[in-house]
Amino acid sequence: NAMSFRGREYSRCSLFMEIEKGELMPLPAKRYEVKRYAQATVHKNSHIYFGKDKHYYSVPYRHIGKQVKLVYTDNIVEIYHKHERFAVHTRDRKKYGYTTLADHMPSHHRFVSEWSSERFIDWAGNIGGHCKGYIIAILEKKQHPEQSYKSCLGVLHLAKKYGRERLENACKRASEYGAYNYNMVERILKKGWDQIDERMDGDMEMPEHNNIRGGKYYE
Repeated sequence: NAMSFRGREYSRCSLFMEIEKGELMPLPAKRYEVKRYAQATVHKNSHIYFGKDKHYYSVPYRHIGKQVKLVYTDNIVEIYHKHERFAVHTRDRKKYGYTTLADHMPSHHRFVSEWSSERFIDWAGNIGGHCKGYIIAILEKKQHPEQSYKSCLGVLHLAKKYGRERLENACKRASEYGAYNYNMVERILKKGWDQIDERMDGDMEMPEHNNIRGGKYYE
């Protein structure tokens, strides 16, 4: 590189120092990452569901109902609508977890959405006291109540299939288990555990739950 070209007084090295070196730019601060793409819909709780990781990410509430584009790498998830990026999150692979920015939530802006905690609590109160207490417990599990709306709606809709009395009893039994989610209530109703006399509890099949250790735990 330092040798002069034949019949010339300059070399590759001298050309580099004179012309090219000054045009060089610094290397990128971050390592290059491959970007991938996905589509999603903004739910009424101001979140989108990222199916690859089974995780929820918040977006500004004004975009509720819109179809959006996800651009994601190993480390971040960006959310776009019509080429405008309106949300970016650090990627989280926790299944069925929520990544939420407070500024995105309707409650933070005193926005009254179609769904609200009060509406679900009143709805549950018309079914029964145990159902009302159960819905309140679900709402209190999350940092932002809107994150629980889908679960609340699922529980309350079970009354259409099984009736109010059975749902009330199922919520009572699920509360005794300390399991506050839609899947537990649905399972109790499907198995008919809500209709079993409490005196026969010792003979019934116990549900799978992290807080129930089982007899082998004490062996």
